[in-house]
Amino acid sequence: MKTDIFMDTVRTERFRMDYFRFGEGQRALVVIPGLSVQSVRGFANAVAEMYRDFTGDYTVYVMDPREDLPPVYPVAEMARDTGAAMRALGLEGADVFGVSLGGMIALDIALRQPELVRKLVLGSSNARVSEAAMATLSEWARLAKAGDTEGLYMTFGRDVYSGKDFAALREGLRQAAQTVTREELDRFVILAEGARDFDVLPELGSIRCPVLALGSRDDRVLGPESTPEIAEALKGRPDFEWYMYDGYGHAAYDTAPDYRERILRFLR
Repeated sequence: MKTDIFMDTVRTERFRMDYFRFGEGQRALVVIPGLSVQSVRGFANAVAEMYRDFTGDYTVYVMDPREDLPPVYPVAEMARDTGAAMRALGLEGADVFGVSLGGMIALDIALRQPELVRKLVLGSSNARVSEAAMATLSEWARLAKAGDTEGLYMTFGRDVYSGKDFAALREGLRQAAQTVTREELDRFVILAEGARDFDVLPELGSIRCPVLALGSRDDRVLGPESTPEIAEALKGRPDFEWYMYDGYGHAAYDTAPDYRERILRFLR
């Protein structure tokens, strides 16, 4: 059965933020996607299909970044705005799943707006951006600034996916690159550069909610050490779980077959 998807925009005094939602459950799951060139709303059907097992227990909200981005937009401000959007939607006490850059945003929300988060799931994310990770993000931003959309998509795909998955997706990525606008590239640059200097690792011990961290030993974007660093900071807590994948790359959240099963088991 096809899942009904509702596209909408939440408005606050300072900004507008697009999102979509699906599911009929009493509980709310807020998904904060990672960095992408084009809006996640274009993939709404695929996302809803991936998370169809959640729809009985949850109404799932998938958030885009705000519409009008400031020229400099650090993670802390992304988190402030996402939190404001959650409040405007009445989503206090939601379960939150943040992917990659979205995980950084989710971590900041859990630390500074704890009333918004019941349980936190981090997918291929980190508590600090290393020099190596920032070099990868900066190379993506360089290609976007240059308007080299095919180069950006090919580099992004090689970095994010395993070799096998990239080979399967390569032609689709090439075709998607032909549809990208200058405005989308400019937004991508602002978001990529917003990760610079992100570091909440020393603060992780003050997180109040249960946490699940899922990482990859072959993560070529944020590095295989990212999830173990989180685990070291939260070790000994009975409400913390973590797991490392092999062979799926940074994009394990899209390609590992048991990924959403692990999340659902934790949230229940």
